Amino acid sequence: MARAENKESASPTARLVADVARKLRVRKGWTQEQLGREMGFSAAAVSAMETCAQPASDEMLVKLEQVLGDGLEIFEQARVYMRMEKYPPQFKDYVLVEQKALVLRLYATFVVHGLFQTEEYSRALIGGGYPPLPEHRVEELVEARMARKALFDRVPVATIELVLEESALKRPIGDDEIMRKQLLHLAECAERRNVTLEVLPMNCGLGGEHAGDRGEMNLIETPEHDHLVYLEPQDESLLIRDPGKVSTYAQRYARIRAQALDPRESLGLIEQLAGEQR
Repeated sequence: MARAENKESASPTARLVADVARKLRVRKGWTQEQLGREMGFSAAAVSAMETCAQPASDEMLVKLEQVLGDGLEIFEQARVYMRMEKYPPQFKDYVLVEQKALVLRLYATFVVHGLFQTEEYSRALIGGGYPPLPEHRVEELVEARMARKALFDRVPVATIELVLEESALKRPIGDDEIMRKQLLHLAECAERRNVTLEVLPMNCGLGGEHAGDRGEMNLIETPEHDHLVYLEPQDESLLIRDPGKVSTYAQRYARIRAQALDPRESLGLIEQLAGEQR
C-alpha cells in the first residue's frame, strides 16, 4: 500500500530503482501512464514507485527489466537486493547461503518450514505472530518468503530434504481451507525429484528416544562442499561452521530421519490429512 511515510523509510535499493526507472522512462520520452501501460500497471502505481511511496514489488521489477532494462539486468539484480532488505536482520546472512546451497537438510517442528509454505499459510502465520506487525510489513515478509521458493527450480538443481514433525501437519494455521491447501502443496513438493519429504510421527518417542527433542535445524552443503548448520531460536540466529559441531548436528539429523516415516508413508499421511480437511 502506498504510504507517505514509506518515502522516508525507503531502502537504498528502492531509492536507486526509483531514480533509475524515472531516468530511463524520461529518456524514452514516456509519461508515467505510458510506462504503466507497457508494464500492465496504473500510472498511480508507477508514480508511487518513482516517489518511493510504494517501492517496486518483485512483479514490477520483472516488468521494469522487460520494458526498460535493455538487457543490462539492472532491475533483475535489484530484485536480489530488494528481497534481501525485506528479510529480518537475523535471517539475512543465512538466506544468502540457502539460495546457493547444493544440499539442504531441514528439520521443522512446530510449523511447516518456510521454504514449503503456501502464500496463504505464510500470511496467516506471520500476521498472527507476536509482536504484531503492520500490514505492509506482513506483506513484505510474505513476498520475501515466497521468493525463496526459486531455489526449487534453480539451475544447478538443489537437493532438498525435509523432516517435518507430524504435529505441524495437524496444527491449524489460519483456517481449514488454508491448511488443506498447505497439505496439498506439501504433497506436490514431495513428488519433486529433488525433494525428499519425511514425517516424524508423534509416537516416535514411545521407545524412549526422540532424536529431535532439541528443536529444528537447517544443515547446508555449499557449492564448495563446506558444511554449515543454521539455527534460529526465538528470533535469534546462529550460523555454525565449526566442523566438530556440524558433525554432531549431522549425526543427530541422521537419527531423526531414521525415526521418521519413509517418503511413501509420509506422502500417504499428508494426503490423508488433506482429505480430512475437505
